[in-house]
Amino acid sequence: MIGIGRTKLYELIASGELETVKFGKATRITTASLEEMVRRRRVPRGSCEQ
Repeated sequence: MIGIGRTKLYELIASGELETVKFGKATRITTASLEEMVRRRRVPRGSCEQ
């Protein structure tokens, strides 16, 4: 959904930045936690990232 690699995904889960839920053996990331992470990391328009 956000185009990150597996290693980075596991880092975000381990740090608590992404919330997971378990369904049997399957682990899923909540849409709300993805949206919240993107919101926190969003760079405002007109800002230059250096």
